[in-house]
Amino acid sequence: MIDSHCHINDDLYKNNPVLYVNDSKNAGVQNFLVVGFDLDSSIKAVEIAESIPECYAAIGFHPSDISKIKDDSFGILKGLAKSKKVIAIGEIGLDYYWDKDKNIQENQQIFFKKQIELANKLNLPVSIHCRDAIEDCLKILKQNPVINGGVMHCYSGSVESAKELIKLGFILGFGGTVTFKNSVKPKEVIASIPSNAYVLETDAPYLTPHPFRGQENHSKYLYLVRDMIANLRNCSVEQVEKESTENFKRIFKL
Repeated sequence: MIDSHCHINDDLYKNNPVLYVNDSKNAGVQNFLVVGFDLDSSIKAVEIAESIPECYAAIGFHPSDISKIKDDSFGILKGLAKSKKVIAIGEIGLDYYWDKDKNIQENQQIFFKKQIELANKLNLPVSIHCRDAIEDCLKILKQNPVINGGVMHCYSGSVESAKELIKLGFILGFGGTVTFKNSVKPKEVIASIPSNAYVLETDAPYLTPHPFRGQENHSKYLYLVRDMIANLRNCSVEQVEKESTENFKRIFKL
């Protein structure tokens, strides 16, 4: 399996990223996309990816962290992208759940477009964070096409929106939320989309799958996501592993 979205660059793991990876490999996870959410975490993601062969990095600014962007931030991101281990710009996007202010939301849209432009210039796919903002997100993606597509991380939208995203060249990331008992939409979506349109993720240390919900998440729990998806798609866990791994390698050109 591949964890397509995790934060081994979180301070929780700063003393033992190798141990984290080894624990996860023992649970069947062979590769990891370590995702940045601001400049410091992006730098850390690249450091981890360059020091641990099983890891890759995504660099960028989470929508709730765009206030940290400075004049030289994009220049630094371009420099980081020279590393062969950087395979995406992310996580970028929109988050209206935490940010209700219209001015902040408009600013998020501006920097979402700028980071799409950066990804296109660097010939990279993107990892998108979208929460309570699917209409604006789709509008921006239609008006600002991402040349290399990407992953809609932690997808929680409707089946209809999923189909639109797939047409735009995106695949969908499913993690711990698909195992939650009250999580209806992700279950409907993963059961209905084509086999070439999804990847597995944890978003560790967040969104821990059932039955460990509420505890610190870890890539070693990815099997719980795999098992739930196999159940929902009425197929074997081996098929989910094969499909999700092939999809990850295709979208990230590995």
